Order: sequence, then structure tokens, then C-alpha cells
Amino acid sequence: MRIQDVADKAGVSKSTVSQYLNNRYEYMAPATKEKIENAVKELGYIPNYVAKSLRQKKTSTIGVIVANILHSFTNEIVRVIEDTCKVNNFHIFVCNTDDDPEKEKSYIEMLMAKQVDGLIIFPTSGNAELYKQLKKARFPIVFIDRKIEPVIYPTILLDNEKASELVVEHILQKGRTKMALVSAPIKDGITPRIERIEGFKKALRKHGLPVNEKWIITAELHEISNQLRSIWEDEKSRPNAFFAINGMSAIELLKFLKEQNVSIPGNVSVVTMDDSPFLAATTPAITVVALPTYEMGIETANTMLKLISNLKLEEEYKVLRYDAKLIERESV
Repeated sequence: MRIQDVADKAGVSKSTVSQYLNNRYEYMAPATKEKIENAVKELGYIPNYVAKSLRQKKTSTIGVIVANILHSFTNEIVRVIEDTCKVNNFHIFVCNTDDDPEKEKSYIEMLMAKQVDGLIIFPTSGNAELYKQLKKARFPIVFIDRKIEPVIYPTILLDNEKASELVVEHILQKGRTKMALVSAPIKDGITPRIERIEGFKKALRKHGLPVNEKWIITAELHEISNQLRSIWEDEKSRPNAFFAINGMSAIELLKFLKEQNVSIPGNVSVVTMDDSPFLAATTPAITVVALPTYEMGIETANTMLKLISNLKLEEEYKVLRYDAKLIERESV
């Protein structure tokens, strides 16, 4: 089935059908639009996007490579990116790397073979040379959530240190000073974890409080409970507040406190990053630092679309950072 067949059926020109298929209705009479729509339905016409992409030298597709699809932050960001791209007649492919540089490299190569117009990446730390090669080829990329040095592509991050400072100051206002931090493992290139821990330490020092390294837990999720147990066994020197720096570690922390019959906020205060519906529904509801996922997602998608449209890449970029917001509930 060809465009000409649709044009003949609707009694209009081939160029008018083409305008319809490309959503250009500004100068099209409603009756004409309806005739073409009916002709498309009756004939069962499906546009040949491959042929179209070859003519236009673009595919209207963007690859989104995430580090870990399990995180709520990632899911929310990807949803906003998808919605923004859809409005602009772009589609996305989503790939999950599990923080594996080799897996990331293979996805980059696969998506480029599919001729995507650009890549949005939650980057790992193992493909710096590949990023540089792509920059030399003037291929559009936007980094989100993590920073790669030097900053050769637009990079969008949370102000992670400031977010940790918000948490420490809020807990201090409630009169508690013995704070512990819970995190997934620290690995090269996982910017949020590194910056949130550093921000936590800086905030403690700012208020004249010691940094107890034993109370900074960075472990695989299945090991967090054992690490917590090791510091909880010392009844004379226990934390009276916990800060979980992402949603997955927050779940492990709350499970441990429940197993130990620890009262929140009676015995300990709890604050976590990454809001989700279950945190508001728990008893007590958990105080969180909510991330501006909507704003960050829109900025990321729009930055990518701008790069695709003009292909002008700067030598280096400044990191664009967004502020988080503390939502006070009942756990502090």
C-alpha cells in the first residue's frame, strides 16, 4: 500500500496525505483531514518508517540507557522523557546496564546500529574513551544522574550534597545528633552515592559533630541487615537517627528496624531519599527528600531534542543541578 493509494481514495494530492501523516494540520480543512483519516483506516495503510528515515536521514528515535531499572527515580525519569519525546514525535528504546560498562558498551553499539538520533545515558565509569569517540563524531548524548569527567556532554544532576545537608539539619532540629547513613555499595562513577555521603559528612562537621565511619554503611542490599546488626549490638552507643540515601537501601533499613522492634520515631528517626507511595502509606509515614524527577526529565529530553535539531556540541559543559525538597512526615 502506497501514499498514492491513500491520496486516490481520499481524493486529495499525495503531498496533502504526506502532511497528514506528519501531523501537519495547520492549513488543512477539517473535512480534508477526516477524508484522509477514513482512507487510511479503510485501506489499512501503515507508513513505511524505514523508508521515511532513509529519506530524512533520521529515525526519530532516541536510546535511553539506564544504570538500574529497579530504582523508582530511574522509572520516573524515563516516563517523563518518554512523554516529552512522544509530544515531539520521537520514540525511545530503553536498555538496562546493571551498572556494567561492558553491557553499556554493547547497548550503545546496538542502538547506534539501529541509527538512533541520540542517546540519553545514566553512565557507568568504564566507557570514557567511547564517549570521547562519539563526541569527535559529533553524536548527540545527554548524561543524567551521573557525572563523567571531563564534562564533554550536557549533564543533568541533583544537588546531592545539598540534599544530604537538608537531612542532617532537619534531624538536628529534632534534637538528635547520633546519625548513621545507609547506602548501596560505593562504586566508581556512581555520582549520587559518592556526593550524598560526602554531603552527609560535610554537614556533620559543619555542626561540630564527629563522623563515625562505622555508622556509614555501604553494602550490597542483602548485606545491609548484617551491617546494621553489627552497629546495633552495641547498646551503649547506638545511632538515634538513620539516613537512607536511596529507596532500595531504605527498604532494607525499614525491614531491619521492624525485625528489631525499634520504634520510629520513638527510638530512632528515619529519613530517606527517593519518595514513593509506600513511604507515605507506612506507619509512621517516612520523611523523605523528594527529587525533582519531572523537571529533570523534561530538561533531559528537551536538551536531547535541541542537540538533534542543530547538532552543535560545545567543547565542555557546565553541570546543571537541581534542588531536592524535604517532605516532613512522621518518622523524625
